[in-house]
Amino acid sequence: VSQLERELGARLLARTTRSLSLTDVGREFFERAVGILASVEDARLAVQQAQGEPRGTLRLTCGVEFGQLAVASWIDRYLQLHPQVNVDAEFTGRVVDLVHEGFDLAIRLGPLTDSTLAARRLGSLAYGLYAAPGYLQRRGLPDEPEALRRHEQLVFAGTSQRAQWTLAQGAETRRVALQPRLRASNTFAVRDAAAQGLGVALLPRLVADPLVADGRLQPVLPGWSGPEVPVHAVFASARYLTPKVRSFVDLALSLFQGSGQAGP
Repeated sequence: VSQLERELGARLLARTTRSLSLTDVGREFFERAVGILASVEDARLAVQQAQGEPRGTLRLTCGVEFGQLAVASWIDRYLQLHPQVNVDAEFTGRVVDLVHEGFDLAIRLGPLTDSTLAARRLGSLAYGLYAAPGYLQRRGLPDEPEALRRHEQLVFAGTSQRAQWTLAQGAETRRVALQPRLRASNTFAVRDAAAQGLGVALLPRLVADPLVADGRLQPVLPGWSGPEVPVHAVFASARYLTPKVRSFVDLALSLFQGSGQAGP
């Protein structure tokens, strides 16, 4: 900084024994320099966009469970399609700061809270009720939501302690009070307990349908469903999406919607 001050013939920092602060000239110089750097970054991104072919390292993050359910297979397909791209993926339960931690992209479930980020909706997770065929033979098949109160309930707790299921059929909504036999913060644990015949669970179709296909789970009250959970691809800015980010988002949208297990 001292060398720069000598070259400019101006003092950029006001120095005391306890602190440093920008002078008025220093502040103006800093703002202009930041603007120049931003223009250089815009130019670099514009050139990368013009090249078209995804390349470089894509850093992305997502939740652990949805990562195992869907994102891992999206990454595999992405790498197959784009040989000039590497992927650095972090599956984590924490909310990653994309900008400060240097991530290109996040896949997030639920309502978005950070209005400073851009997002593209990929779809939503649809939910239904499921139980093992053997359990339903022993306990009977519920014919209405209120009948679920007489059944063992297996509940995904997540980050909240929800005391009810909210179920919908068209415009009609019912709420079922819960006294769960199992409350777990892991969807797979709830699914596996249902497959073992321990009760009825409200599960994402993406989780339950493979076990329905092999006969380990059976839909319960198939006309009723739980609230859908939106799924978004989130990134720092929609102004300059690099080819590596844009191509992954497009692929994720295609694969998620094509699975037949995502809502609109």
